Amino acid sequence: MPPIRAVLLDLDGVVRHFDPENVASIERAYELEPGSIEAIAFAPHHLEQVTTGRISRREWVERIGEELGNAEAADGWGSQPFRVDEEVLDLVDGLRANGIRTAILPNGTDTIPDEVDSINLGSHFEAVFNSAEIGWTKPDVRAFQHVLDAMQLAPHEVFFTDDSVGKLVGAEAIGMPTHHFTGVAELRAALREAGIVD
Repeated sequence: MPPIRAVLLDLDGVVRHFDPENVASIERAYELEPGSIEAIAFAPHHLEQVTTGRISRREWVERIGEELGNAEAADGWGSQPFRVDEEVLDLVDGLRANGIRTAILPNGTDTIPDEVDSINLGSHFEAVFNSAEIGWTKPDVRAFQHVLDAMQLAPHEVFFTDDSVGKLVGAEAIGMPTHHFTGVAELRAALREAGIVD
């Protein structure tokens, strides 16, 4: 079998992270039930529309505010700070230095390009494949096929990691080697086992 030539990563929960305490503090400040904002935001009928590009992130946040009955709380939730995982980026840079191609595939919104630019991820990844532009979300096989076609690679040549086990299903169905991301050390071990790093 030919060697793996590229590593594809999820964005949120792998490359960048949000602090759940931020959400809790917003809910406390507005006297909302714990978990109420994300229960609305991540309800399938809202999430599918924004992550396939049918509505903008702005429209999504407005709808959350309407359903929540609190536009300010929704705006606060929609503009949370995040941090980039420098250890993951160091690992990615090491892969690139060794000739392994790297890319990101988030179930994202129309603001992903600006968010990626704001943290200079383009210097670490060859491409960012955004579901809101592709029109298909993980774990749909078509999202992964889009990446393979764009990178002109076969499924067995692309290693995919995501912090959600459910998102791995489509990649596995198409024949991509996968890893459930739980931390950098575990990812490095999985890459070593796959013969991608020493």
